[in-house]
Amino acid sequence: MGCEPPRRLERALGEMYGDAAAADWLAGLPGLTERALAAGDGLTAERVAAPGGRSSLVVLVRRADGTPAALKIAPPAARPDLERAALEHWNGWGAVRTLDASEAGASGAGASGPGTSEPGADDAAGGLLLERLHPEVSLRSLPEAKALLEAAGTVRRLWVEPPAGHGFETVAERTARQSTGMRAAAEADPELAPLVEAALAARAELVEGASELLLLHGNFRQSKVLSGERAPWLTVGPEPLVGERAYDLARLVRDRAEDLIAASGGPVTARRRVKKLAESLEVDQARLHGWTLFRAVESGTRALAEGRRQMGEVNLEFAGWL
Repeated sequence: MGCEPPRRLERALGEMYGDAAAADWLAGLPGLTERALAAGDGLTAERVAAPGGRSSLVVLVRRADGTPAALKIAPPAARPDLERAALEHWNGWGAVRTLDASEAGASGAGASGPGTSEPGADDAAGGLLLERLHPEVSLRSLPEAKALLEAAGTVRRLWVEPPAGHGFETVAERTARQSTGMRAAAEADPELAPLVEAALAARAELVEGASELLLLHGNFRQSKVLSGERAPWLTVGPEPLVGERAYDLARLVRDRAEDLIAASGGPVTARRRVKKLAESLEVDQARLHGWTLFRAVESGTRALAEGRRQMGEVNLEFAGWL
Protein backbone atom coordinates (compact mmCIF):
# COMPACT_ATOMS: atom_id res chain seq x y z
CA MET A 1 0.00 0.00 0.00
CA GLY A 2 1.27 3.47 -0.82
CA CYS A 3 1.04 5.99 2.00
CA GLU A 4 0.88 9.19 0.01
CA PRO A 5 -0.13 11.86 2.52
CA PRO A 6 -3.24 13.88 1.64
CA ARG A 7 -2.55 17.33 0.24
CA ARG A 8 -4.46 18.83 3.16
CA LEU A 9 -1.96 17.33 5.59
CA GLU A 10 1.04 18.52 3.57
CA ARG A 11 -0.27 22.09 3.49
CA ALA A 12 -1.21 22.13 7.15
CA LEU A 13 2.14 20.81 8.36
CA GLY A 14 3.91 23.44 6.30
CA GLU A 15 1.77 26.15 7.83
CA MET A 16 2.32 24.92 11.39
CA TYR A 17 5.97 23.89 11.39
CA GLY A 18 7.47 25.53 8.30
CA ASP A 19 8.01 23.98 4.90
CA ALA A 20 11.49 22.60 5.63
CA ALA A 21 10.53 20.83 8.88
CA ALA A 22 7.32 19.52 7.33
CA ALA A 23 9.19 18.20 4.29
CA ASP A 24 11.70 16.41 6.52
CA TRP A 25 8.99 14.62 8.47
CA LEU A 26 6.95 13.78 5.38
CA ALA A 27 10.05 12.33 3.70
CA GLY A 28 10.38 9.85 6.54
CA LEU A 29 6.67 9.09 6.71
CA PRO A 30 6.74 5.93 4.53
CA GLY A 31 9.34 4.38 6.82
CA LEU A 32 7.44 5.45 9.93
CA THR A 33 4.27 3.90 8.54
CA GLU A 34 5.94 0.62 7.69
CA ARG A 35 7.51 0.35 11.14
CA ALA A 36 4.22 1.16 12.85
CA LEU A 37 2.43 -1.48 10.78
CA ALA A 38 5.10 -4.05 11.58
CA ALA A 39 4.91 -3.25 15.29
CA GLY A 40 1.16 -3.80 15.26
CA ASP A 41 1.27 -7.62 15.27
CA GLY A 42 -0.48 -8.59 12.06
CA LEU A 43 -1.84 -5.26 10.88
CA THR A 44 -2.90 -5.05 7.24
CA ALA A 45 -3.25 -1.61 5.66
CA GLU A 46 -6.34 -0.81 3.61
CA ARG A 47 -6.05 2.84 2.65
CA VAL A 48 -5.10 6.29 3.87
CA ALA A 49 -8.04 8.24 5.24
CA ALA A 50 -8.65 11.26 3.01
CA PRO A 51 -8.96 14.18 3.10
CA GLY A 52 -7.83 13.38 6.63
CA GLY A 53 -6.82 15.80 9.35
CA ARG A 54 -4.37 18.67 9.57
CA SER A 55 -1.91 17.18 12.06
CA SER A 56 -1.44 13.46 11.36
CA LEU A 57 -1.67 10.64 8.85
CA VAL A 58 -4.48 8.14 9.51
CA VAL A 59 -4.25 4.72 7.86
CA LEU A 60 -7.31 2.47 7.95
CA VAL A 61 -6.11 -1.01 8.85
CA ARG A 62 -7.29 -4.50 9.83
CA ARG A 63 -5.91 -6.44 12.77
CA ALA A 64 -4.89 -10.09 12.52
CA ASP A 65 -8.38 -11.20 13.58
CA GLY A 66 -10.04 -9.01 10.93
CA THR A 67 -11.11 -6.25 13.33
CA PRO A 68 -11.07 -2.84 11.64
CA ALA A 69 -8.87 -0.21 13.25
CA ALA A 70 -7.15 3.09 12.49
CA LEU A 71 -3.41 3.73 12.76
CA LYS A 72 -2.59 7.36 13.50
CA ILE A 73 0.93 8.70 12.91
CA ALA A 74 1.76 12.24 14.04
CA PRO A 75 4.92 14.36 14.25
CA PRO A 76 6.61 14.45 17.68
CA ALA A 77 5.74 18.16 17.96
CA ALA A 78 2.06 17.20 18.02
CA ARG A 79 2.77 15.30 21.26
CA PRO A 80 1.16 11.95 20.41
CA ASP A 81 2.36 10.73 23.82
CA LEU A 82 -0.02 13.17 25.52
CA GLU A 83 -2.85 12.23 23.19
CA ARG A 84 -2.27 8.59 24.09
CA ALA A 85 -2.26 9.42 27.82
CA ALA A 86 -5.56 11.26 27.62
CA LEU A 87 -7.25 8.57 25.54
CA GLU A 88 -6.06 5.83 27.88
CA HIS A 89 -7.33 7.78 30.89
CA TRP A 90 -10.75 8.27 29.29
CA ASN A 91 -10.62 4.58 28.36
CA GLY A 92 -13.36 4.84 25.75
CA TRP A 93 -15.60 7.03 27.90
CA GLY A 94 -16.85 9.57 25.35
CA ALA A 95 -13.69 9.15 23.27
CA VAL A 96 -12.14 6.77 20.76
CA ARG A 97 -10.47 3.80 22.44
CA THR A 98 -6.83 2.79 22.03
CA LEU A 99 -6.26 -0.78 20.83
CA ASP A 100 -2.52 -1.32 21.25
CA ALA A 101 -0.52 -2.46 24.29
CA SER A 102 -2.69 -0.41 26.65
CA GLU A 103 -5.79 -2.41 25.72
CA ALA A 104 -5.13 -5.33 28.06
CA GLY A 105 -5.32 -3.13 31.12
CA ALA A 106 -8.39 -1.30 29.84
CA SER A 107 -10.57 -4.23 28.89
CA GLY A 108 -14.21 -3.81 29.75
CA ALA A 109 -13.89 -0.49 31.62
CA GLY A 110 -14.81 1.91 28.86
CA ALA A 111 -18.55 1.55 29.30
CA SER A 112 -18.57 2.67 32.92
CA GLY A 113 -16.11 5.54 33.16
CA PRO A 114 -12.58 6.82 32.59
CA GLY A 115 -9.48 4.77 33.25
CA THR A 116 -6.50 5.63 35.40
CA SER A 117 -3.47 5.36 33.12
CA GLU A 118 -0.68 7.92 33.35
CA PRO A 119 1.11 9.75 30.53
CA GLY A 120 4.03 7.87 29.02
CA ALA A 121 6.32 8.03 26.01
CA ASP A 122 4.82 7.12 22.66
CA ASP A 123 6.08 3.88 21.13
CA ALA A 124 9.19 3.84 19.00
CA ALA A 125 7.29 3.65 15.74
CA GLY A 126 5.25 6.74 16.61
CA GLY A 127 1.92 5.09 15.82
CA LEU A 128 -1.31 5.12 17.80
CA LEU A 129 -3.69 2.24 17.08
CA LEU A 130 -7.32 3.21 17.59
CA GLU A 131 -10.72 1.64 17.19
CA ARG A 132 -12.17 2.35 13.75
CA LEU A 133 -14.84 5.03 13.69
CA HIS A 134 -16.58 6.48 10.64
CA PRO A 135 -14.25 9.33 9.60
CA GLU A 136 -16.67 10.53 6.95
CA VAL A 137 -19.50 11.10 9.47
CA SER A 138 -18.93 13.82 12.07
CA LEU A 139 -21.35 16.01 13.98
CA ARG A 140 -20.98 18.58 11.22
CA SER A 141 -23.17 16.28 9.11
CA LEU A 142 -26.11 17.01 11.42
CA PRO A 143 -28.32 20.12 11.54
CA GLU A 144 -26.73 22.73 13.79
CA ALA A 145 -29.14 22.45 16.73
CA LYS A 146 -28.85 18.66 16.84
CA ALA A 147 -25.06 18.81 16.43
CA LEU A 148 -24.67 21.19 19.38
CA LEU A 149 -26.89 18.98 21.54
CA GLU A 150 -24.86 15.86 20.75
CA ALA A 151 -21.59 17.74 21.18
CA ALA A 152 -22.61 18.94 24.63
CA GLY A 153 -23.50 15.42 25.67
CA THR A 154 -20.14 14.12 24.45
CA VAL A 155 -17.82 16.76 25.88
CA ARG A 156 -19.29 16.57 29.38
CA ARG A 157 -18.07 12.95 29.60
CA LEU A 158 -14.49 14.04 29.02
CA TRP A 159 -14.35 16.42 31.96
CA VAL A 160 -12.87 14.16 34.63
CA GLU A 161 -10.11 14.37 37.19
CA PRO A 162 -6.70 14.03 35.48
CA PRO A 163 -4.46 11.10 36.41
CA ALA A 164 -2.06 11.49 39.30
CA GLY A 165 1.38 12.66 38.25
CA HIS A 166 0.17 13.67 34.79
CA GLY A 167 2.33 15.59 32.33
CA PHE A 168 -0.38 17.78 30.82
CA GLU A 169 0.10 21.53 30.73
CA THR A 170 -2.48 23.83 32.29
CA VAL A 171 -4.79 26.28 30.58
CA ALA A 172 -2.73 29.08 32.13
CA GLU A 173 0.49 27.69 30.67
CA ARG A 174 -0.89 27.08 27.19
CA THR A 175 -2.58 30.45 26.91
CA ALA A 176 0.55 32.21 28.19
CA ARG A 177 2.50 30.70 25.28
CA GLN A 178 -0.23 31.66 22.84
CA SER A 179 -0.28 35.23 24.14
CA THR A 180 3.22 35.79 22.77
CA GLY A 181 2.06 35.20 19.20
CA MET A 182 -0.99 37.38 19.72
CA ARG A 183 1.13 40.31 20.89
CA ALA A 184 3.43 39.87 17.91
CA ALA A 185 0.41 39.98 15.59
CA ALA A 186 -0.79 43.21 17.18
CA GLU A 187 2.64 44.79 16.79
CA ALA A 188 2.77 43.78 13.14
CA ASP A 189 -0.75 45.08 12.44
CA PRO A 190 -1.92 47.87 14.79
CA GLU A 191 -5.51 47.39 13.59
CA LEU A 192 -5.54 44.10 15.50
CA ALA A 193 -4.39 45.75 18.72
CA PRO A 194 -7.84 46.51 20.23
CA LEU A 195 -9.07 42.92 19.81
CA VAL A 196 -5.81 41.44 21.04
CA GLU A 197 -5.76 43.73 24.08
CA ALA A 198 -9.36 42.80 24.92
CA ALA A 199 -8.58 39.10 24.59
CA LEU A 200 -5.45 39.31 26.74
CA ALA A 201 -7.29 41.31 29.39
CA ALA A 202 -10.02 38.66 29.46
CA ARG A 203 -7.39 35.92 29.81
CA ALA A 204 -5.67 37.66 32.71
CA GLU A 205 -8.93 37.91 34.62
CA LEU A 206 -9.97 34.34 33.82
CA VAL A 207 -6.65 32.80 34.84
CA GLU A 208 -6.69 34.74 38.10
CA GLY A 209 -10.15 33.45 39.00
CA ALA A 210 -9.83 29.84 37.74
CA SER A 211 -10.83 27.13 40.21
CA GLU A 212 -11.29 23.92 38.16
CA LEU A 213 -8.51 21.51 37.20
CA LEU A 214 -10.19 18.88 35.02
CA LEU A 215 -8.83 16.95 32.06
CA LEU A 216 -9.88 18.79 28.89
CA HIS A 217 -9.93 17.83 25.22
CA GLY A 218 -8.22 21.07 24.24
CA ASN A 219 -9.56 21.29 20.68
CA PHE A 220 -13.16 20.13 21.00
CA ARG A 221 -15.48 20.95 18.13
CA GLN A 222 -18.08 19.25 15.96
CA SER A 223 -15.59 17.84 13.44
CA LYS A 224 -13.75 16.10 16.30
CA VAL A 225 -16.80 13.97 17.14
CA LEU A 226 -17.24 10.98 14.83
CA SER A 227 -19.87 8.30 14.43
CA GLY A 228 -18.94 4.93 15.95
CA GLU A 229 -20.20 1.40 16.46
CA ARG A 230 -19.62 1.12 20.21
CA ALA A 231 -21.34 4.44 20.84
CA PRO A 232 -23.23 6.79 18.51
CA TRP A 233 -20.64 9.59 18.86
CA LEU A 234 -17.04 9.53 20.10
CA THR A 235 -14.47 12.28 20.18
CA VAL A 236 -11.04 12.09 18.55
CA GLY A 237 -7.88 14.19 18.23
CA PRO A 238 -7.45 15.69 21.71
CA GLU A 239 -4.80 18.28 22.46
CA PRO A 240 -5.15 17.58 26.18
CA LEU A 241 -4.53 19.95 29.04
CA VAL A 242 -6.01 20.58 32.47
CA GLY A 243 -8.18 23.47 33.53
CA GLU A 244 -11.74 24.71 33.57
CA ARG A 245 -14.64 23.49 31.46
CA ALA A 246 -15.36 26.94 30.04
CA TYR A 247 -12.04 26.90 28.19
CA ASP A 248 -12.86 23.57 26.53
CA LEU A 249 -16.35 24.66 25.57
CA ALA A 250 -15.16 27.91 24.01
CA ARG A 251 -14.01 26.34 20.74
CA LEU A 252 -17.41 24.71 20.25
CA VAL A 253 -19.09 28.12 20.47
CA ARG A 254 -17.22 29.17 17.34
CA ASP A 255 -18.22 26.13 15.25
CA ARG A 256 -19.55 26.91 11.77
CA ALA A 257 -18.49 30.53 12.20
CA GLU A 258 -18.33 30.92 8.43
CA ASP A 259 -22.06 30.14 8.25
CA LEU A 260 -22.84 32.68 10.96
CA ILE A 261 -20.88 35.36 9.14
CA ALA A 262 -22.83 34.69 5.96
CA ALA A 263 -26.13 35.09 7.85
CA SER A 264 -27.67 38.44 8.70
CA GLY A 265 -28.20 37.58 12.36
CA GLY A 266 -24.72 36.23 13.03
CA PRO A 267 -23.79 38.42 16.01
CA VAL A 268 -27.06 37.71 17.82
CA THR A 269 -26.78 33.99 17.12
CA ALA A 270 -23.20 33.90 18.43
CA ARG A 271 -24.13 35.54 21.73
CA ARG A 272 -27.20 33.33 22.05
CA ARG A 273 -25.00 30.27 21.53
CA VAL A 274 -22.74 31.32 24.41
CA LYS A 275 -25.77 31.62 26.69
CA LYS A 276 -27.36 28.35 25.58
CA LEU A 277 -24.20 26.25 25.93
CA ALA A 278 -23.35 27.79 29.28
CA GLU A 279 -26.80 26.99 30.63
CA SER A 280 -26.98 23.46 29.21
CA LEU A 281 -23.59 22.47 30.68
CA GLU A 282 -23.83 24.55 33.86
CA VAL A 283 -20.80 26.65 32.99
CA ASP A 284 -20.46 30.28 34.07
CA GLN A 285 -21.64 32.35 31.10
CA ALA A 286 -19.21 35.23 31.65
CA ARG A 287 -16.24 32.85 31.79
CA LEU A 288 -17.38 31.07 28.64
CA HIS A 289 -17.77 34.43 26.91
CA GLY A 290 -14.26 35.47 27.96
CA TRP A 291 -12.58 32.26 26.84
CA THR A 292 -14.51 32.30 23.57
CA LEU A 293 -13.18 35.79 22.89
CA PHE A 294 -9.61 34.81 23.74
CA ARG A 295 -9.65 31.61 21.69
CA ALA A 296 -11.23 33.29 18.67
CA VAL A 297 -8.60 36.04 18.65
CA GLU A 298 -5.78 33.55 19.22
CA SER A 299 -7.00 31.32 16.38
CA GLY A 300 -7.47 34.32 14.11
CA THR A 301 -4.03 35.82 14.66
CA ARG A 302 -2.37 32.41 14.35
CA ALA A 303 -4.19 31.70 11.09
CA LEU A 304 -3.01 35.02 9.67
CA ALA A 305 0.57 34.25 10.72
CA GLU A 306 0.35 30.87 8.96
CA GLY A 307 -0.96 32.45 5.75
CA ARG A 308 -4.56 31.25 6.16
CA ARG A 309 -6.01 34.69 5.66
CA GLN A 310 -9.64 33.76 5.08
CA MET A 311 -9.80 31.63 8.23
CA GLY A 312 -8.03 34.34 10.18
CA GLU A 313 -10.52 37.00 9.12
CA VAL A 314 -13.48 34.75 9.91
CA ASN A 315 -12.25 34.13 13.46
CA LEU A 316 -11.43 37.76 14.09
CA GLU A 317 -14.81 38.94 12.81
CA PHE A 318 -16.47 36.43 15.11
CA ALA A 319 -14.37 37.73 18.00
CA GLY A 320 -15.48 41.26 17.17
CA TRP A 321 -19.10 40.27 17.76
CA LEU A 322 -18.25 39.35 21.35
